[in-house]
Amino acid sequence: MHTDKATRLQLLDLSLIQTRVFHLTWMAFFVCFFAWFACAPLMPVIRGEFDLTTKQIANINIAAVAITILVRLIIGPLCDRFGPRKTYTGLLLLGAIPVFGVASAQSYESFLFFRLLIGAVGASFVITQYHTSVMYAANVVGTANATAAGWGNAGGGAAQAIMPLVLGAVIMLGAGEALGWRVALLVPGVLMLVMAFLYWRYTQDCMAGNFSELHAAGALPGMDKKGGWKSFKRAAGNYRVWLLFITYGACFGVEIFMHNVVAIYFLDNFDMSLKAAGLVAGSFGLLALFARALGGWVSDQVARRGGLDARTKVLFVLMVGEGLGLLVFSVMDSFHLAVLAMLAFGLFTHMACGATYALVPFIDREALGGVAGIVGAGGNVGAVAAGFVLLWVGEVQQTLFILGSVVLISALCAIAVRFSAAHKVREEALLQDALAQRSALAADNSAEYQA
Repeated sequence: MHTDKATRLQLLDLSLIQTRVFHLTWMAFFVCFFAWFACAPLMPVIRGEFDLTTKQIANINIAAVAITILVRLIIGPLCDRFGPRKTYTGLLLLGAIPVFGVASAQSYESFLFFRLLIGAVGASFVITQYHTSVMYAANVVGTANATAAGWGNAGGGAAQAIMPLVLGAVIMLGAGEALGWRVALLVPGVLMLVMAFLYWRYTQDCMAGNFSELHAAGALPGMDKKGGWKSFKRAAGNYRVWLLFITYGACFGVEIFMHNVVAIYFLDNFDMSLKAAGLVAGSFGLLALFARALGGWVSDQVARRGGLDARTKVLFVLMVGEGLGLLVFSVMDSFHLAVLAMLAFGLFTHMACGATYALVPFIDREALGGVAGIVGAGGNVGAVAAGFVLLWVGEVQQTLFILGSVVLISALCAIAVRFSAAHKVREEALLQDALAQRSALAADNSAEYQA
């Protein structure tokens, strides 16, 4: 199976199953994140209809993030058991139900219930990382994982920009606000159904085929009916998984927290308009389009010479940069310097996210789903923890300073990840196989061209 993995990102060759999986998996991730955050920009209208209090809005936001922790823990082992194709299709189909449900909510309680369930689609990230991990070889898997994650992550930012436009278009057609926001929320639900069909039709689980067929042929040893649970238990017993759980909480958790507070922070501290503060906040999110991929690419390039240990050092350096940048950002009293500091620490934050999942495929290949799920859940744990710090401190600027200090401490977890000599030998062999396969493919292509 390893020798068939792609050794290059050939993004324009849709005849390759790896390319189709790559594009469809980041697109599915994009649609899921779009649906996950679709309610947020419409909350001013929804708040007025249900007469929501500040505490009720806080409950809604916490519910949307917290439920993802549980589902991310479950979804990885499900990929090991049923394959990413079935798991993603099922998540898209089931996830569309609460999206339609929240559009029909008639009270705070029903809205909170469906908003809670929508949070489950945040687990889509784990499936995307799983699917690219089984499709790409060791020399390029970090880049593939980080690029797919970065492009998919942009769905959250797209929702912030697009959903108000959809609401405006519906109102222009004659609907009132009370009906308009409900119609607008039907859009992400429909997109999820379309994506479910495309994923089922045009992807497969791995290079060897679909897991159901491989199970029947006995080609997946260890992955019996309890394979998913075995994957989770094996991953949970690996200390490296929990170290990356912490590092991902310190980078992706901070990223989610910043999405929630950065606009308000600039609005309150620099006397800006809501529109201007929103543009500044949007620039932080747009970094995901390239910065995650950059983090994975740097990890891949450095690992060619330094091996697995080099990947941990890259993550350590990026997290130190994130922590220092966040500390500087939290004390800036100049608007322009604050924006520069935010973009600098944001670059390190997104790159650290990419570098974390550039390490995930190498932790334990026999429990990839469990590893991906637990580490992914760490990001949401970090976001929830940051939210509670804000509730405890009561002030954003001080909270950011505290988080910067926590990130610096968490960076030690990256450098604490160690691999046995035998583990390094196995991974080095896989890397060399991938590079040899790439060289052979290039030679074949050159021979064909000359002929």
